Amino acid sequence: MIGKLQGIVDYIGDGFVIIMAGPVGYKVYTPEYLTPKETVSLWIETVVREDSIRLFGFTRASTQNLFNMLTAVSGVGPKVALAILGTIKTDTLISAIATGDAKTIATAPGVGKKVAEKIIVELKSKVGGASLDFGSDMAGGALSDLLSALEALGYRRMDVVEMAQKLVADNPGTDITKLVPMALKSISGKK
Repeated sequence: MIGKLQGIVDYIGDGFVIIMAGPVGYKVYTPEYLTPKETVSLWIETVVREDSIRLFGFTRASTQNLFNMLTAVSGVGPKVALAILGTIKTDTLISAIATGDAKTIATAPGVGKKVAEKIIVELKSKVGGASLDFGSDMAGGALSDLLSALEALGYRRMDVVEMAQKLVADNPGTDITKLVPMALKSISGKK
């Protein structure tokens, strides 16, 4: 079993890379953004099926662990797990699971509302307070309310979720009527 692979990125395909480790090229499926001729070290997860053996690679062991948690959810295979990890940043995903934010998870290709909700139900207790201190229902409610308000104003959830999470974490107990203007100020400051 391959646990870790170090080599040079020889080729980048659609969702996979070829890593040259000595004279052997390994096809590794990854959500990571790698560049050609870069030397990389990837944590490897080997998935054996009846008709194939596939290697999945991650630059961080924590991302590999999250991949394993996602694939343990019934209805979420390696392809969907990679789509989620390739679309949503790890911290954002953990926060979305911890706060029950199915809309953020459903932004990944191939993930509908039902699958997103199933991921939350099956993984919420496992990720617990592993992210930006969104363990409390109050913080989760404030985040959900803020994201809903920003969506109603025409902003795409994926464009504002990271900023909203930081805003709620930095201002615990702040009312939504104060959070929305703070968020708009933060958004306008970026432009």
